[in-house]
Amino acid sequence: MAVDDKYISYRTYLVAFFIFMMAIAIAVKLTNIQWVDGDHYRELAKERTVRNFVIPANKGNIYSADGSLLATSIPSYAIRFDAVAPKTETFEKNVKLLSDSLGLILKKSSSKIENELRKARVNKSRYYLVAQNLSYTEYAKIKGFPLFKLGPYKGGIIIEQKTVRKHPIGQIAERSIGYERKMPEGYSDGKGIEWAYREYLNGKDGKILKQKIAKGQWKPIRDVNEVEPQDGYDVISTIDVYIQDIAHHALLKQLEEYEADHGCAVVMETKTGQIKAISNLGRAEDGSYYETTNYAYAESHEPGSTFKLVDLMAILEDKVADTSTVYDSHGGIITYSGRKVRDSHDGGYGKISLARGFEVSSNTVMVQAVYDNYKNNPTKFVNHIDSWGLNKKLGLTFKGEGKPFIPHPTDKNWSNISLPWMAFGYGVSVTPLQTLTFYNAVANNGVMVKPQLVSEIKEWNNTIKKFNTEVMNPRVCSPETLKKIKAVLANVVKKGTGAKLYSKDFSMAGKTGTAQVNYAVKGGTEKHYASSFVGYFPADKPKYSCIVVVHKPNTKNNNYYGADVAGPVFKRIAQKIFTDTPSTNVIKKLDDPNPQQDKSYNSYYVKMENKQNAVPNVKGMAGMDAVALLENLGLKVKAVGVGKVKKQSIQAGQNIVKNSTILLELS
Repeated sequence: MAVDDKYISYRTYLVAFFIFMMAIAIAVKLTNIQWVDGDHYRELAKERTVRNFVIPANKGNIYSADGSLLATSIPSYAIRFDAVAPKTETFEKNVKLLSDSLGLILKKSSSKIENELRKARVNKSRYYLVAQNLSYTEYAKIKGFPLFKLGPYKGGIIIEQKTVRKHPIGQIAERSIGYERKMPEGYSDGKGIEWAYREYLNGKDGKILKQKIAKGQWKPIRDVNEVEPQDGYDVISTIDVYIQDIAHHALLKQLEEYEADHGCAVVMETKTGQIKAISNLGRAEDGSYYETTNYAYAESHEPGSTFKLVDLMAILEDKVADTSTVYDSHGGIITYSGRKVRDSHDGGYGKISLARGFEVSSNTVMVQAVYDNYKNNPTKFVNHIDSWGLNKKLGLTFKGEGKPFIPHPTDKNWSNISLPWMAFGYGVSVTPLQTLTFYNAVANNGVMVKPQLVSEIKEWNNTIKKFNTEVMNPRVCSPETLKKIKAVLANVVKKGTGAKLYSKDFSMAGKTGTAQVNYAVKGGTEKHYASSFVGYFPADKPKYSCIVVVHKPNTKNNNYYGADVAGPVFKRIAQKIFTDTPSTNVIKKLDDPNPQQDKSYNSYYVKMENKQNAVPNVKGMAGMDAVALLENLGLKVKAVGVGKVKKQSIQAGQNIVKNSTILLELS
């Protein structure tokens, strides 16, 4: 018995010891939590019950130069269904009505929708997608449908809202407007105004502090936000929607007709460099065309004959030859280091002047003019190109600009054919926008201005930042050279390779171009034609410059030349702008006296003086007409209100007293 008591006593002490140790451990832990790690646990508790929520800032809009909306943010809604939330009785009572209502707005079968809702309930789905990409009007309607109008807890409706970016004018200029999403580094597609000016457009998000309450809901702790959101600024582009529409459809029509792979068209204001239209269209697998890549800005390739303006300007500036200098086209074929240079015209052009060689785009003439004068000093010729900025990027704010390539005599790949090949636009690489900038300098009396796609940043009606015209080169050549070049460019359209484009109704000047360029395909590259036309209009007082490039036109009819493929697009754009732009001609001698008119007026006035000596009845007459009539009769008129005459202070029939006042009450 004593042994048992001793054993029990021993166990009691052991249990007490363990309890005591546990108490010590708890005390130590509590002390540690309270004092040692107190700050950490308090912060952790705060994070789980109190949280900062982001208040998205309203993103700024992008507008065209004429005030049209190019890009804006609108709310988009998605409706989901918590199939477990509604009671069985409530679900069965409303599911048929809900399905009928959804069927009408979603244009789906009512029975199919009902089956899907019942299936979601059987599967106990708590996040079933009912509809997405809904407008606010559609969302508001669905929110009021049977079952859903009972709310999230009784009706199971879950509403998700997000902000999406929309382009109200559709795909026109889509790649230049760009996208708000971030693009991979080195990827040019989509990096337009949206990405380049995101610093202004995005604004700054705000913050609001909320506390977690019952059923997973969060409520604001304070009536004010921790950080107020700052809305983004609006960006005003230089694009003119009217001109953009002209360029887009003119290019589209030609691409479809020639089943071309892709193309671009750019219209630039001569004086300012502001881009009024920029269209980039690529062919989809189904044969349709849409904005794919910003070819005008990103695609650097051999320009072909449009590069011959470089030849002419350099030769005239250095005075090594003149437009009247005669060259023999040698039957249309000339050889350099075993490589033949050919004219597109079989048999060549005989002996013609340098100016005529340019007008008919003779490769043999232009190559001879360059090679004969610069073969001993090719650096001098290449330095001209560098001085005009064609060897470097334009340096616009947009990502993905194509890199130009101009070979130099010091390059290891320079050869005996480098110089002659450059003379007709091969072995070099530039973007269409670079070529346009160069031609625009000629149109702008020698002043080269930087292309511009954004004119200002605005907050409501206040200008935050204005982008003025930037001069890249104040004088690309002498006035004498400029005068000769302008004459030759005008003759290209009048009697050269662009003669098919000539119109007596409006003048144009420019240059055709046809080049064989490398085209990337699976397993390597293949050659294809790139047809182009670049110039300006009107020829005498240029207001706009324009370039059109069409890649890989259908050659089944052997019709792939710049004048035939790209030229008509240029003409259509120029013609449409000319014919649809209101005339600003001054009407001369508008204020000169007309004796016959004065005689008729005086005769009428005498008759009125003799016959009309009583106040007329002007009740019911338009206010403006009544005032004019009464003042012509010598009365002073005061009118109260707007509209037609309701009452007159001097009654009809009374004698007119000159300079007396009559009061008219208008309805």
